[in-house]
Amino acid sequence: MKIKQVVGAKPNGLKYEPKDFKSAAAVKWCPGCGDHAILNSLHKAMSELGIAPSETVVVSGIGCSSRLPYYMNTYGMHTIHGRGISIATGVKVSNPDLSVWSISGDGDALAIGGNHFIHAIRRNVDLNIILMNNKIYGLTKGQYSPTSDRGFVSKSSPMGTVEDPFVPAELVLGARGNFFARTLDVELGLTKECMVAAARHRGAAVVEALVNCVIFNNGIHKQYADKAVRDEMTIVLRQGEPMIYGKERDKGLILDGFELKSVTIGENGITPEDLLIHDATTNNHVLHSLLAMMHTQPGMPVALGVIRSVEAPAYDFEVTQQLVLAQEQRPNQDIQKHLNHLTRWVVE
Repeated sequence: MKIKQVVGAKPNGLKYEPKDFKSAAAVKWCPGCGDHAILNSLHKAMSELGIAPSETVVVSGIGCSSRLPYYMNTYGMHTIHGRGISIATGVKVSNPDLSVWSISGDGDALAIGGNHFIHAIRRNVDLNIILMNNKIYGLTKGQYSPTSDRGFVSKSSPMGTVEDPFVPAELVLGARGNFFARTLDVELGLTKECMVAAARHRGAAVVEALVNCVIFNNGIHKQYADKAVRDEMTIVLRQGEPMIYGKERDKGLILDGFELKSVTIGENGITPEDLLIHDATTNNHVLHSLLAMMHTQPGMPVALGVIRSVEAPAYDFEVTQQLVLAQEQRPNQDIQKHLNHLTRWVVE
């Protein structure tokens, strides 16, 4: 495990700029990799939050995306495969005042780290989890990942995969997640917005970033990311606003029975008043699930922005409260005796 310390931290209360969160390390991702855009957006998001670099920790596992802590002028840990979220949990629980970010790829978080991923979400640990999804193992040279589509041809599936993929949103909501947002690497402004919203949310906040791997999976998200089709194939959800999209802003979403349906405003009597209004804060996750999964249906756009943001008790806060209560109820000498016993056990 490699641990680095913050350099040149400013005193609290000062305004921060993106450059204050950039390290002097050379960024060693391939030119054109979507991870560059996520890093850039993260620097901007952190400066907007106003939290000092010395009060920020970035933890990663293993993979291309997991090199990100080296490029941050914050505390950081580059840990082991799939265990970044577990270590981030330990950091947050031991010092709840820190702003803790977990950086991972689809292979790192959803394969070897899948168990840790879902339980951090279930426990609602106050972590900001950035999941970079390029549907491939890039660092180990192009094997299919848990998010690769059925039939995907790769070095480890030369005849095509025979598996159905995880959809990260479905996994998050199935683990009783309270915050989920999705963004594209080419949408830097939206990516920053999602990161800021995640950091301001108390509890486990997952931001899925659809990123491109120019070497092993180039164009994997082009059906949404290409400029020629982006307006027609993406819908940015904003709290309290109607679900409108399209190059001419003439399309929208309605409920047709128990399914979402894309409609054209002005056709068949459809007016803007007929469209659904986005509410990320409702505790009922049914509509959130439909929105998060609708791109798996032919002809439907992919939902971007904050899809779900619901308040719930955070694990680290609850643990801290239990410790305070235990200290109040137990004589100090008993606590010290217990600590001395632990010290002897560690030494022995």
